[in-house]
Amino acid sequence: MGIGHLTSHPANSHVAWRWATPQAQTILATRDLGAILRFYRTVHGLNQTQLGALLGYDKTYISALELRKRTVEDIGSRRRLCETLHLPPHILGITDAADADHHAMVQFGYSTVRLAEIARQSGHACEAVEELWPLVARLEARAEDGNAEREVLGLLARARVSLGVALGNVLPEERLSTAARWTAKSLEIAEVFAEPGFTSYVLRMHGNELRKARLHGAAVDRLSRAVALAPDHDARAAALPLLARAAGSLGNGLLFDRAISETEHLLERVEHSSPFNPFALHEIRLRGLIATGRVHLAVQRAENTPAPTTAVAPQWRVIEQVTVAHVRLHAQDHGGAAESLNAAIQEAVRQRLPHQLQRVVGTAGDNLPQLRDTAQQALDRMRQEMAA
Repeated sequence: MGIGHLTSHPANSHVAWRWATPQAQTILATRDLGAILRFYRTVHGLNQTQLGALLGYDKTYISALELRKRTVEDIGSRRRLCETLHLPPHILGITDAADADHHAMVQFGYSTVRLAEIARQSGHACEAVEELWPLVARLEARAEDGNAEREVLGLLARARVSLGVALGNVLPEERLSTAARWTAKSLEIAEVFAEPGFTSYVLRMHGNELRKARLHGAAVDRLSRAVALAPDHDARAAALPLLARAAGSLGNGLLFDRAISETEHLLERVEHSSPFNPFALHEIRLRGLIATGRVHLAVQRAENTPAPTTAVAPQWRVIEQVTVAHVRLHAQDHGGAAESLNAAIQEAVRQRLPHQLQRVVGTAGDNLPQLRDTAQQALDRMRQEMAA
């Protein structure tokens, strides 16, 4: 996003983007008030007279400041400049009592996001949502008030993504678009930051939520971009399994095979994580083979499940059980399918995973009506609790 796309006038601008771009960061690092004023005018399409009117100075004084012929010495005037231009106070040499609170908030915020991620991956997505929601609300309010330092926006983007992913675990299928909307809200920040690794991360998480919301074409687009932008093997390893899942859901066998093949190639070169590990990859392969019309291959591979590792999040065990049950039904192994689905129901209820219960309902169908009804009843109870 270029400078000219940010805004045309302060009254119409979105304050969150003023000082967060790479160009702005370069200017701010100089602490040169003249350069900062020129940048501000360029971004907002102002002449010196208009900027002077905004700041309470005449055009001649603005020109002198920009040419470094004059300086703003007193603290009160510098503080007023920061407030009017929404500059972080330290840029103009102001040590504000609020700065300490701000830095503490940022540190606390990142800790909250990390702990929420651990909770979600440990099967406690509801607790993650409860922790993230107040943080996101606070950060959004701060940005709307014009206090949109780059580190705040970076934290806001990560908190929104984490909130969206946590909601993607606890919401039923018909409401999963809500999770995708939260992750989408971080894309604007990522694009302004123009950091490939960060943008790849946001695209990866957003693309996976789009897939869960059954927006498969959009999911493949975002995840393909995430892989393309990935700056290293670790980032590619994080995005490729999700691209494989989305490609399988879309029925794109060629892309699915290519993504699976590259993922396998990286398994021995990158540290395992969730979903980048043999156990998760086995489930992704089975589901993709079925979705791309190769049921016989899925049946052949179904019983060769790698042992789960410590890197596998608890919900992946539920996901895998439902997928294996689907394959077993194709192989006419109703007993094995019932065993897998029964275990999946119990664990999905314990972890509060409504979307997985919906998968059980769809998988059981008319073949296993008793298990279908059991899963539906559990899902109805969960919906009632969420409505309350």
